[in-house]
Amino acid sequence: MSDPHRVRLDRCRDELARVGADAAVLFPSPNLRYLTGFDETPGERHLLLFVPREGEPAFVAPTMYAGQLREEASLGELHTWDDGDDPTDLVAGVAADLGVADGHLLVDDRMWALFTEDLRAALPEATWGLAGEVFETLRMTKDDDEIDRLREAGALADEVSVAVRELGADAVGMTESELAWEIERRLREAGGEGLSFAVIAGSGPNGAMPHHTHGDREIRPGDPVVLDFGAYVDGYPGDQTRTVVFDGDPPADFETVHETVLEAHHAGIEAVEPGIEARAVDRAAREVITEAGYGEEFVHRTGHGVGLEVHEPPYIVDDNDLTLEPGMVFSVEPGIYLDGEFGVRIEDLVVVTEDGHERLNDSPRGWRAL
Repeated sequence: MSDPHRVRLDRCRDELARVGADAAVLFPSPNLRYLTGFDETPGERHLLLFVPREGEPAFVAPTMYAGQLREEASLGELHTWDDGDDPTDLVAGVAADLGVADGHLLVDDRMWALFTEDLRAALPEATWGLAGEVFETLRMTKDDDEIDRLREAGALADEVSVAVRELGADAVGMTESELAWEIERRLREAGGEGLSFAVIAGSGPNGAMPHHTHGDREIRPGDPVVLDFGAYVDGYPGDQTRTVVFDGDPPADFETVHETVLEAHHAGIEAVEPGIEARAVDRAAREVITEAGYGEEFVHRTGHGVGLEVHEPPYIVDDNDLTLEPGMVFSVEPGIYLDGEFGVRIEDLVVVTEDGHERLNDSPRGWRAL
């Protein structure tokens, strides 16, 4: 079986050639993890990976990381420096050895200014661009291993969604924060490695604010509650939204709004297939909501890509003419938000397949508690 990181390196080299770059210079970031499997939080020490168009990648790293890199990084020669050394000398030497010191180099989009300035000083003959020019294309199309992990994260979100909805009337009287903590606890107990993002539990009028997380408002009978959450599984996040009334009768217009959002959600999902433009998915969902008279209340894009990050390309928005390809994964999450009253959002993740699409979520999408 081929090493997925070696396959990604070959694709990276092809992309570097396509854009006319001699190398990428990565920093602790999702791009570095994608290419090598090494995951680290950015710090004040110079930890860089040179990825030349030809030849093997090379790490410039503090000596204290040597064992960790040998254990966790699937590729990359190792060049270390000690505290007290000037790492820019090593940077210049490694770049010269790779033959890219005077080339066109693409720096990681997340790289701190501290390190980009040191690179410029160490390599005054080089020209510069952003590695996103290469890695955005690479990471948008997921391989089978990535899709399997996203399936697992979707199944975890489904499991917790069902369990939380089974609270029924017991959720009434809880604060949004208490409910959010309950969701987080269940995600972790079910195997989640950490939250994809802060749990959203927006009740009543708070649900009309799309990115309201949670607060001290108590959930009341009849309150629509927007529940948006997910957890990481083996490094890949889940992301699902349902809108639930735990007990009591919802507001007068709620059922109509929920039915409209659900129809828009299905329309967006059904539009997904290879060869169409990303904006066609947005338009399919948005048309349903606009025709129902709620166009002004749909205030965000229809979706976003999901991979190592919970928000990444492709973005499912009206001006995106990107052609969808098999392996792309993104959310479809239309919503209607009535200011001061309530909001409704329904979200699943979907993967583009060779002949259509596959949903990665399948928990109930209706509004009643279970």
